[in-house]
Amino acid sequence: MVLFNSRTSRILGLATGVLLLLLGLIASVLFGLQHFRIEMVVDSYISFNGSTEHMIIRDTRVPRALVGAVVGASLAVAGAVMQAITRNPLASPSVFGINAGAVLFLVIGISALGSRLTMDSMIWIAFVGAAITSLVVFALGSRGASGFAPIKLTLAGAAIAAFASSITSGIILVDKKSLDQALFWMIGSVVDRDIEHLLTVLPYVIIGLVLSMAIARSLNVAALGDDISKGLGMSLFNVRATACAVVVLLAGSSVAVAGPIAFVGMIVPHLCRSLVGQDHRWLLPYCAVSGALLLVVADLASRFIIMPKEVPVGVATAVLGVPFLIYIVRRRKYA
Repeated sequence: MVLFNSRTSRILGLATGVLLLLLGLIASVLFGLQHFRIEMVVDSYISFNGSTEHMIIRDTRVPRALVGAVVGASLAVAGAVMQAITRNPLASPSVFGINAGAVLFLVIGISALGSRLTMDSMIWIAFVGAAITSLVVFALGSRGASGFAPIKLTLAGAAIAAFASSITSGIILVDKKSLDQALFWMIGSVVDRDIEHLLTVLPYVIIGLVLSMAIARSLNVAALGDDISKGLGMSLFNVRATACAVVVLLAGSSVAVAGPIAFVGMIVPHLCRSLVGQDHRWLLPYCAVSGALLLVVADLASRFIIMPKEVPVGVATAVLGVPFLIYIVRRRKYA
């Protein structure tokens, strides 16, 4: 049953989500090991005095909240697009091994170049890793001209993820000097990311989100099946190629700035379908807002679990995602 089934209710629901996201961002800046007042946050930008509090707000809390929102939105939209083109409810950048492949390429780059590796270089390396992994998984899970086989895609993704993770671990064991820098990307976290990291990936995220909305109507048609899509004159190759580009841009950007954060791309699309149904013209905006909200709130909650230490947000999303994955597998039949 769809909760919001009229245009007005969907607009109101989306506006409510945006409001909740804004509140979540404010809470993420204000609360943690050290609490701040909203007046201090405003003063840190209007009349910066170089104090420790102002430094924490400007250099840590605000970038952390914004990075969490952008990464959450990117992963959720990438997951929704993947589920649409593969017609597989388990599809997401993490389950299909795309995150693991991007991390593998990053670790190879870190091992080879070390401190010479710039943020721009890391982004392109993550893109290449995400692109190659996507092509391999889609090729292994393809049934040729008839499209994708859900169970083959899932098995291929699991195999590629395991392979990439094993090679990554091996490289780190052999080249221990790259361990600290590699762990910064492998742990799946929005801690210690600065605003320059976000600004570097933001153009690619925006392009990915715009492209996803451009093919939203085509994703609705593709969901009807290959034969119907071809009968309506739609080019499945163009739609799938654009969808793959969207996944590479969004997943590659997310891994480059925050590491492999799992399950956001699988959980959020399912939750949003229960709100607005299968129409991707509404589903994708809802996924963007809900994914951003989920990751911001998960990051905020992770600060209080084992205070004064923090749990990486990637661990928090995995704790949420594994039971959800089991629920989806038990609820559906695959062929």
